[in-house]
Amino acid sequence: MEQLIIQLISGAVGGNVAGAAMKEQSLGTVGNSIAGIVGGGVGGQLLATIVPALAGGGGLDIGSIIGNIAGGGVGGGVLMVVVGMIKKAMAK
Repeated sequence: MEQLIIQLISGAVGGNVAGAAMKEQSLGTVGNSIAGIVGGGVGGQLLATIVPALAGGGGLDIGSIIGNIAGGGVGGGVLMVVVGMIKKAMAK
């Protein structure tokens, strides 16, 4: 459960960082956070499935925490950019 919380929080942060870096794709703070949370959860779980060492086996060692932060942050950023691109394309 702790791993999922880490992934969701880092996903929200990743979504907002990606939104700040790519202003044209930004969904606003709330939109970036929501897309980041969803992407962080999905991305973190996907990364833990692909690389089982990051799952930590139920424990919270430094390697699994860093893996969860990285997976959640990247997943949140990627999903926020994809949703932003879809939103921009639909607005045309």
